[in-house]
Amino acid sequence: MFVSVIVDPGSVESSRAVTAVLMEYGFRKAQRACWEHVSLPDKKLNLLKKDIDRVTDYYDTVRMYQYPVQGMLAVTEMSRKKWKRCLLRPTEDNKKEIQPKSPI
Repeated sequence: MFVSVIVDPGSVESSRAVTAVLMEYGFRKAQRACWEHVSLPDKKLNLLKKDIDRVTDYYDTVRMYQYPVQGMLAVTEMSRKKWKRCLLRPTEDNKKEIQPKSPI
């Protein structure tokens, strides 16, 4: 599955530790605080969350965007050392294909 990780560290040490964990799992840096992996297996994702939890503290925030998760987009956030997850399902309006407008 595709996984994007956004890191908002509370300290330089936490930033270095999370970066080391993400590089260990094969993530590539997409932007300053954004890391991506295009084919991370579910088992590795669970291990990644445990490793991130191990190297972070109360002041760090980590947000993960995962697709597909049961055909939906999952947003998982670790804030104040607690993980929360939200599954986003497309609405009927979003399922319709958007037709491009003709140029003026």
